This record gives sequence, C-alpha cells and structure tokens, in this order.
Amino acid sequence: MSDPDILPPDMDPTIKKIGIRKLSAHNEASARTVTTVRSHQIVTDEANEGDTGPSPLENTLASLTGCEGVIINRCAKAMGFAYSAVDMEAEGDMDPRGSRGVAGVRPYFLAVRLKIRIHTNEPEEQLAKLRKNVENRCPVMNLFRDAGVDVTAEWEANRS
Repeated sequence: MSDPDILPPDMDPTIKKIGIRKLSAHNEASARTVTTVRSHQIVTDEANEGDTGPSPLENTLASLTGCEGVIINRCAKAMGFAYSAVDMEAEGDMDPRGSRGVAGVRPYFLAVRLKIRIHTNEPEEQLAKLRKNVENRCPVMNLFRDAGVDVTAEWEANRS
C-alpha cells in the first residue's frame, strides 16, 4: 500500500543511474587534512591539535544540515510549498573512547539531534508532508539511521 503523502520520483524510476562523487585529499602527518572537491577545499582538523577546521565528525553534521537543505528545497518545489529560509542546528553525542581504540565502543555518533526552523506560512499539514518526504529522501540522514545512530529531528514553522 502506498502512502499518499510521499511525492512521486522526479526521474524515471525504471532507469538505473549511478552517480559518482570524486575528491582528493592530502595530509601531512598531522590531524589536518585538506580535501579538494571540484574547485572547493575542505579542511578538517581537531580542536586540540591545530584547530584549522572542523573535525571530521563535525563535518558529518554539516553534511547532514547541507543535505537537509537540498532535499527541503527539492521537495518544497515539487509540492509548491512556499518558504523563505530554513535555519538548522545539529548536535551529536559520541564517546571518544571509540576512536581511541576501546573495544566495544562505537567510534561514531550514538545520537544526533536536528532542529529545523522553516520560515513559512504553509499550514501544519503541508509542513508534516514536507518533513515526511525530506526524511524519506535525505541521503545523509538515512546513512546515519542505517548505521544505527538515533536521529531525531524537531521541525517548527517560523510564521511571519
């Protein structure tokens, strides 16, 4: 049984397509890594080392909010959902013993909390439909969930 709130695909679902993402990275025997993606550079580092960029785990949270922003925009366009902006906050709980080699301790997030504040005057039913579709489609959110991370998202409308 299909869910009437789920938007149809915006591409032919019978034609398999493989998307390739490519990057390169350089590390000079430190915690700092410079990654090049197309013409963009991303620096990762650790706060207690050089602190020249966010940590890799902080970057995964940034990837989550960035991905949510893309998918919100795509779903909103498909729905005719009017909004002017989205503000997001993300935080994750992790036990640093995991990345330090302690057996049985997960080296990645245990839980992630996301707050999404969308600037819209759309009714609550439309916001609920948007949320359902975004959470169904967001690749990064689904990666976290498939890894067993307890992901919660709190959505609210900022109505003007």
